[in-house]
Amino acid sequence: MCPYVDMIKNNQNQKARHEVSAGGLVFKRTPKGVFFAMMKDTYGKWTFPKGHVEKGETTEEAAARETIEELGLEEICLLEPLGKIDIWFRDKHVFKGATIHKDIFYFLFSTSENAELDPQVSEHVIEAAWVPVNQVMKKSSYSDLVAVINRALGLVGRVK
Repeated sequence: MCPYVDMIKNNQNQKARHEVSAGGLVFKRTPKGVFFAMMKDTYGKWTFPKGHVEKGETTEEAAARETIEELGLEEICLLEPLGKIDIWFRDKHVFKGATIHKDIFYFLFSTSENAELDPQVSEHVIEAAWVPVNQVMKKSSYSDLVAVINRALGLVGRVK
């Protein structure tokens, strides 16, 4: 690795806030096919629900809670962990310009074929939609989710 990259990361580690979040990719099987729930965030980008892990909560519990809250779903079933992504960004909302280092744990959930989405504006969700399985990767706005999405798509093909 380039020593300058290591130096920058070390400097970020000293100044950055570390956060842990968890989220979920939810799918449903219908007579018309498999669909994933996606949401548009406050940046106008299509993604999946996630949020901070609260004290005393496991990542699985946080992922389920955030997914239900943000999408307005009534019931989901935890199936598999999908992996963790590690991101760095400058906060524009709460810590105004602070560098944030965030670990985000994602999980795969299923729901009933007649589940409806009721996106929660209070949870910073602009809109939500059921996206056909073959369009999920194309609709996703964040490249760091590619591995998580690929894992979910592979698992959904095996889950009945």
